[in-house]
Amino acid sequence: MRILTGHQPVYLPWLGLIHKASLADIFILMDDVKYLEQDWNNRNCIKSPQGEPIWLTVPVDIKKSSSKKLKDIRINDEKQKSERKRWQNVHWSSIRMAYGKSNFFKKYSSFFEWLYLEKKWRTLTDLNLAILRQIFEWFDIRAEIVIASDYCFKQKKSDLVIEHGLRFNADIIVTGINGKNYMDTDKAEKNGIKIVFQEYEHPRYVQRFGNFLSHLSFIDLLFNNGPDSKEICLRNNLTRENICSLMKL
Repeated sequence: MRILTGHQPVYLPWLGLIHKASLADIFILMDDVKYLEQDWNNRNCIKSPQGEPIWLTVPVDIKKSSSKKLKDIRINDEKQKSERKRWQNVHWSSIRMAYGKSNFFKKYSSFFEWLYLEKKWRTLTDLNLAILRQIFEWFDIRAEIVIASDYCFKQKKSDLVIEHGLRFNADIIVTGINGKNYMDTDKAEKNGIKIVFQEYEHPRYVQRFGNFLSHLSFIDLLFNNGPDSKEICLRNNLTRENICSLMKL
């Protein structure tokens, strides 16, 4: 049985994306779709020491991008009057302020020092892909990452998802719950593909600074819970075994 899923490249993604990727053999990084403003492509939330969400937003330069597809979106890295006001320094400073005293900050901080202090990023997708690859390592996700723009897919919406499945001989495609709004499941099944909708149950976990905040970036879980993060992320949610059972019904 071959399971496929995918998602647009997003910045510091939430736990639901990690769970979905954990189910799959193939993960399509959909960098060939349109960039969405005020979406998750270039921003996400962490928790402040005051117990409030903080938005971290990567500035983009649409005018200097060769197209509005995600793969072409350039990061706006014009020099600031003060070096510490560059977006990378601002994000790293915010993360250190929020998580510097967390139990597992030192265990994972070297990657983020490289990400924010040692590397200069030209495109949004390159940044997000680097983060995704590290997530796969930390959460022991075995899915192969496939870059959509390398394959010249032609279809849109439901037909695009089916095209992904056919290209990689998938028996099952896992899509988010919002896929119910557009997926043609009958057409997928006529092509030998079963669609499974992910309904992610967000876990509660040990978290600093007051009342629990849900749906933050994965780094909130990671810095607070370290090696237990994978088990917490996947707990009480759909598994590959569940999917195998569905296929046998």
